[in-house]
Amino acid sequence: MAFESGLYVVATPIGNLADMSQRAIDILKAADIVAVEDSRVTGKLLHHLGLKKKMRRYNDHSSEGDRLSLIAAARDGVVALVSDAGTPLISDPGYKLVRSARDAGVAVRTAPGPSAAVAALSICGLPTDRFLFAGFLPSKAKARADALAELAKIKATLVFYESGPRLAATLSAISEAYGTRDVAIARELTKKFEEVVAGTADELADRYAAQEPRGEIVLIVGPPVEDEVAEAGDMDAALREALQTMPAAKAAGVIAKRFGLERSAVYTRATELKSE
Repeated sequence: MAFESGLYVVATPIGNLADMSQRAIDILKAADIVAVEDSRVTGKLLHHLGLKKKMRRYNDHSSEGDRLSLIAAARDGVVALVSDAGTPLISDPGYKLVRSARDAGVAVRTAPGPSAAVAALSICGLPTDRFLFAGFLPSKAKARADALAELAKIKATLVFYESGPRLAATLSAISEAYGTRDVAIARELTKKFEEVVAGTADELADRYAAQEPRGEIVLIVGPPVEDEVAEAGDMDAALREALQTMPAAKAAGVIAKRFGLERSAVYTRATELKSE
C-alpha cells in the first residue's frame, strides 16, 4: 500500500499486541524512518510484526536538530512516530515535533488506536460525558496538593496516570483534597491480569499501601457532586466548633470527611470563619 509523504502519528498497543490496527501496520511497513521513544520497546513490536526498520530515537530530550532532521525526512518520505505504548503525545513525547512539522508545511496524519486513558474511562463506571486528562501529578507532596486544589472545582471526571510505588500516597492526597468522591483504579489494561477497582480514595489508599500494585495504572476521580448531606449552616456550625480546638487545615480535613465535601472548599470557608 502506498502512502503519501509526511509525519504519521501511529498508536501502538498498550498491552495486547492484537490491538494493533491493520492500517498502523501498513504505515510501519511503508515507513522510511520510525521515530521511537525507546528502540528496545519498539524493536520488540517490529519483530512481532516481522518488520526490520530504521529507528531513530525521539523523546522530550531530543534536540532541535533531531526534529529538523525528521521533518526533512517527512517532506519526501514516510516518517512514523510511535511511543512505547498507546497514542503518542498523550503524556508521551511528540508535541514539539508535530507542531514544528505543521509549521513547516509537512503533512501530519494520524493512525488512531489504543489509549490507556480512554480505555480506562470506558470500563471504570464513572461519568464519561465530560473528562479532563491531567497526566501525572507531581511527586512532591506540596506540589501535588496544589495541583489537586487547582483541579478541585472542575465539573468533570479527572484522569491521571500513576505508578505503583506512588499510588498509595497519591490516593491519600486525593482523599485529603476531595473527600469521598468516587475513585477507580484501572491497571494492566488489555493484559491477562486487567482489573478495575472502585471505591473512595481513602479505602483504596489503604488497599494499595498494604500491597503495592504492579503494571501501568490509570487513576480516575469522579466529578464533584452537589452536597445532598449538609446545609451550609450545618457545616459552618461544625467548623466553628472544630476551630475552637484545632488549626484551620486540620479542622477542614475533619469536617470535609464528616460531610463528604471537598477539603479545599472547606478550608477556604474555615479561613473565612477564622477572620470573622
